Amino acid sequence: MKLTYRVEEGARLGALLWEFGPGWRMISSAMLGGGIGARQWVLNAQVVAGYSRMDPIDHLASLGPATGDGVGMMTAASVDRYVRAADGGVEAYATVGLRVPTWAAAPEGHQDPELAPIRVGTINIVVVAPVAMTDAALVNTVMTVTEAKSQALMETGFAGTGTASDAVCVAVAANGPQEVFGGPRSEWGARMARAVHAAVRRGAEAWRPGHSK
Repeated sequence: MKLTYRVEEGARLGALLWEFGPGWRMISSAMLGGGIGARQWVLNAQVVAGYSRMDPIDHLASLGPATGDGVGMMTAASVDRYVRAADGGVEAYATVGLRVPTWAAAPEGHQDPELAPIRVGTINIVVVAPVAMTDAALVNTVMTVTEAKSQALMETGFAGTGTASDAVCVAVAANGPQEVFGGPRSEWGARMARAVHAAVRRGAEAWRPGHSK
């Protein structure tokens, strides 16, 4: 993983880049490279709070490597404050922004404070596991990652299950015997859950009122 900086709109912004190369499959909710498929890199790019560009996919693509398909996520959180945790061969990386913690289920018409202009102060999570998985198991890992994230937030006293713009990417080996389960009580799902929980909890504990990013 590599950390770089650039200047946009007068602000110094960081970006985290994982260059995996061939031999990996990923599932992601990201705008760029989301879904399930072969991917070679993952980008987690910091953008300004109040991000208003209308071409986020093209913007992310311009910040990533010029070759190969990849996943691109964005956040207003300071990515150089990323947290890494590991468990049994699984690695989890989280950038935690909690300006507007949000409950997943809210009354119709409810508006969270400070969401206009858009503030992408999100929790972005990247998980890496050295095993192959079926598509169903990959979908299951996204559930597991999300549940572990929400557990960490509740344990640290935040009133929400996440933020309205969280993103996740799980990268697994493309080849080899495929795991058919990715839930929190499966072998690899449990490792993912513990790693994500540890990373998000440490990131949430480091968050303090008054942060702008």
